[in-house]
Amino acid sequence: MVKNGYYAIVRPTSESFEELRILMSNRDVIVKRLVSSINQINRWVDVVFPELRQVFKDVSGKGAIATLRLFPTPIELRSMQPQNVVIEWKSLMKRQPGLRKAQLLIHLAKHSIGTRQALDAYKFHLQQLLEEYDLATTQLERVEEQVTEVLNQIPYANHLLTIKGISEISLAGILGEAGDLSGFAHGNSLLRHAGLHLAEASSGKWKGQIVISKRGRSRLRRFLYLATMSLVMNNPEFRDRGDGSSGFFMEGISTFHTTRTVPVDSLI
Repeated sequence: MVKNGYYAIVRPTSESFEELRILMSNRDVIVKRLVSSINQINRWVDVVFPELRQVFKDVSGKGAIATLRLFPTPIELRSMQPQNVVIEWKSLMKRQPGLRKAQLLIHLAKHSIGTRQALDAYKFHLQQLLEEYDLATTQLERVEEQVTEVLNQIPYANHLLTIKGISEISLAGILGEAGDLSGFAHGNSLLRHAGLHLAEASSGKWKGQIVISKRGRSRLRRFLYLATMSLVMNNPEFRDRGDGSSGFFMEGISTFHTTRTVPVDSLI
């Protein structure tokens, strides 16, 4: 394995980069829990109050979540007046929907086709789902605050964030997985560390296609790809550099430019 070059050099990193790696790994777990809770809330709405989407398109939005907290099932809304619904919304939201939405919500609740059985059990289930949603949301905010604090400790992080299209989360993921960028002599070194360099699958006289090797850090590949997509969509300079290419090849070219936007020599 070693004689064929199937090994990687261990790169010691400072505490800041190690903290970023741990925080971003923790963030991935929290995001999965948050997405799972949102998906389960969507399923709950499909069963109990499917008409809610005619008032709030996004069930995970502030208006929809506040409505589910205040009026878990259509039964609570049928006997209410629109003015009372708006007053209840004001207790949870600074910018609440108006009377027209309240009237529509009450009208849909009176003609809802949602289930009418075991509503107490459904209410209890919704309460637990909202608790999980609140916990994941709070934890995500706290983790991202910690990520911002650690990024401020890295001298060149603020300089990289001035590039239009690079977010704190993408940069934290790249630095957490790659470590100090001054340890890479060239942009290609970073791509090889991520497994984004090209390799040919061949055996004897048979030669396969040239593909991305994927022999490297998978999480680093993901963050580089996400950062590249953001740059291509939001930064005209990077979008112009990708002209004439197609598919993932364009993203690969832009990723190469991403690693070279700030000269490595300037980071030492």
